[in-house]
Amino acid sequence: MKLLGNLIWLICGGAISAFLFFVLGCLWCLSVLGIPIGLQCFKFAKLALSPFGKEVETACDIGEVLLNFIWWFLGGIEMAILFVGFGVVCCLTIVGLPFGLQYFKFAKLSLFPLGTKIRSK
Repeated sequence: MKLLGNLIWLICGGAISAFLFFVLGCLWCLSVLGIPIGLQCFKFAKLALSPFGKEVETACDIGEVLLNFIWWFLGGIEMAILFVGFGVVCCLTIVGLPFGLQYFKFAKLSLFPLGTKIRSK
C-alpha cells in the first residue's frame, strides 16, 4: 500500500515539490548563514519523494528551538498554513484522505524542521 501511495504521490506533484525543495536548499546553501536552512530544505525534498510509510519525530533542544523560531519568520509559518490548507482540501474526499494526512505531516515538519527526524514506520 505504501508503494502505491508513494507512486500516486510522485505522479500528482511529489516529484515537482521534491525538485523545488532541492533547488531552494541549493540556493540557501550559497551563503554560510543559510546552510542550516538549506539542509532542512533537503530534508523536505527527501520526504516529498516518498512520504507514505514515514513518520516525523520531533525532539528539539534549546538551540534548535531558537533556530526554529527564526525559521518561522523566514517562511515556516506560511509553509505550515499552506500545507494545512492543502491537507484540509484533500481530506474533503475519502480518496484524498491519505494525501491530506501526508500534508499534515509536512505542516508539522515545516513548523519544527530543526531537530526532527524522519523515520520509517
